[in-house]
Amino acid sequence: MGDDTVQDVNTDITQPARVDSRAREWIASPSPGVWRKPLYRTGGESGRATSIVVYEPGSRFPSHAHPEGEEILVLSGVFSDETGDYPAGSYLLNPPGSRHAPRTEDGCELFVKLRQYAGSGRRQVCIQTRSGEWGPGCAPGVEVLPLYRQHGFPEATALARLAAGSDTGTRDFAGGLELLVLSGSVDAGEGACGEGTWVRRPAGARVRLRSAEGCRLYLCAGALAGSDSVDVLPEWPLTEDPGRPGRQDPGRG
Repeated sequence: MGDDTVQDVNTDITQPARVDSRAREWIASPSPGVWRKPLYRTGGESGRATSIVVYEPGSRFPSHAHPEGEEILVLSGVFSDETGDYPAGSYLLNPPGSRHAPRTEDGCELFVKLRQYAGSGRRQVCIQTRSGEWGPGCAPGVEVLPLYRQHGFPEATALARLAAGSDTGTRDFAGGLELLVLSGSVDAGEGACGEGTWVRRPAGARVRLRSAEGCRLYLCAGALAGSDSVDVLPEWPLTEDPGRPGRQDPGRG
């Protein structure tokens, strides 16, 4: 593992960013046995952050609150807190005001977004994506698994699968797009991005995704528009139909 020096990174959300997390050193967190690789961070330890986080076996974090929400995708192992045990593939959205004491018995690796889901009235979400319902995407070979969207908030978060040789065509993202390559590789316009690569495109971006070998992606659209409310449900990313590619508005369970 690396040192305990953490600096803000990719702070300007009006600019594109790309980080290969596999090439970054692990940095110690305030809790022993918990390490992170910041992808986006602003405001220090109490600010917004998007990170890859690893918990060593038997490690835990003291009970803490999430005043502006927290999003977790379990990449490997089993993540636990007072509400249960969450194996690889689990997606959690803990709304503002929620509190927990995370831990793991055997170790786990997570994709975590902190303080990026502000606003009262957000619901708590818990989905096991490995048994989720996938629906058709915007082009042949593209499938989408919805994770989170809600009236009054700009984000639409989903997983996507692109078959080998698939091409989404050029898509407009008025509220920007963030993606993490979970497996395989994808070309977002700057050459192939392999597993563990995080990409951000700012509000107003036009993005074309192509995958020669096939890939699985985490996607969050709409969060970079500078507004925390919308009058209609945001469109799921990489779909032609703003309605229901799978389960329309998944919630806890």
